[in-house]
Amino acid sequence: MLKISVLGCGYLGLTHAVCMASLGHEVVALDIKQEVIDQLKTGKITFFEPGLQELLDANSSRIEFTSDVSRVRGARVHFLGVGTPRSLQGKAADLSYVRNSVLSLIDHLGFSGETEIIVGKSTVPPGTAGELRAMLEGVSGVDLVWNPEFLQEGNAVNDTLRPDRIVYGTHNGEANWATELLDECYQDILDTGTPRFITDFATSELIKLAANSFLATKISFANAYAQLCDTVGADILTLVKAIGVDERIGEKFLGAGIGFGGGCLPKDLAAVQAIYADKGLEVPGALFTAVEAINQDAHHYVSSLAVSKLENSGGKKVAIAGAAFKANSDDIRESPGLRIAKHLLEQGFDVVVTDPAALGSARKALPTATFVHDIRQAVQDADLLLVVTEWQEYKNLDPADLAPKKKIVIDARNCLDVNTWKNHGWDYTGVGHR
Repeated sequence: MLKISVLGCGYLGLTHAVCMASLGHEVVALDIKQEVIDQLKTGKITFFEPGLQELLDANSSRIEFTSDVSRVRGARVHFLGVGTPRSLQGKAADLSYVRNSVLSLIDHLGFSGETEIIVGKSTVPPGTAGELRAMLEGVSGVDLVWNPEFLQEGNAVNDTLRPDRIVYGTHNGEANWATELLDECYQDILDTGTPRFITDFATSELIKLAANSFLATKISFANAYAQLCDTVGADILTLVKAIGVDERIGEKFLGAGIGFGGGCLPKDLAAVQAIYADKGLEVPGALFTAVEAINQDAHHYVSSLAVSKLENSGGKKVAIAGAAFKANSDDIRESPGLRIAKHLLEQGFDVVVTDPAALGSARKALPTATFVHDIRQAVQDADLLLVVTEWQEYKNLDPADLAPKKKIVIDARNCLDVNTWKNHGWDYTGVGHR
């Protein structure tokens, strides 16, 4: 087993640190935010992710949480798990956290008495890994490997310990002592037969961006067809199921609704657009500009459906089921559901929001809305129920248990059983689905 360090205790870094400890490694997890470290030292994770708290509880003896970078001395593998948010100046990624992480490490490398590697996990544009490796010139016995993550929020533990693939980017695209050391770190995962790709820096950097921009494209494709289905009287669920059985297409990420949000797809899609523009590739880059535009239009489309229903029924109060951008997460970043809530508030409607995990952060983001934990309380005397997050408890709702003023529901995730709701007298509207 190895001593490793993980820089960054946000969503990516903390998940990776806990999972590496579960593989038996000794882990030093570092973050510059003292309040984050203080909470983690109490044994409590700082966000909601299924299974992660339990994994930390079982492996806490192998993890040290600290804000002191000198504690990484002696580690042989140093993972960079810091964020690369969208730059305040435009669509490009802000790489300052990644650069600063490498700078902070330099004076603390070489204390293991053996070779060491810095391993990039963050999502970055091509050219970043080469730039970071150049910062290590003069530091003997240390190399850099780019090893992008492919986590889905709500399934991050499984995606880390049982990934679809592992990618290593090296400076010359070939295996070397650094990839052998990283193999040692991931040995238990590789022993299960997980595919491993060794490639050059640029390709490894683009693989993650290509994966996320392709997934975003599939979601926007489904939403584009959902609006067409509404217009011509077709059904999007049958459509995507029929095309999804084609193995060239696949049904995953073809769910129509309010579009994608969260901390990855929106920023990575923006970063891809910035890369194409920077390289002078305006025509192919227009594909991703359109994907983003369709995504923005998706929540406007659902907002207009809600406004139409409320105004036609003379209604005023709308209950919104969901604040997180997806189920099994408390992440409200770029949440389409909260954007819809904000639009309805601006239109003068009374908005009550409920969510199993994300109410704390949602209250701060949308202080003029009302927030309640119980969906039944939220729906009480409402003129419209709008389901925007596909939590299992919403899917399992018995409409007979609800007491709205008007039985009108917009299923913006197409996750409810249509017949059940209609049989209980509800006016049901899905997205491209009736």
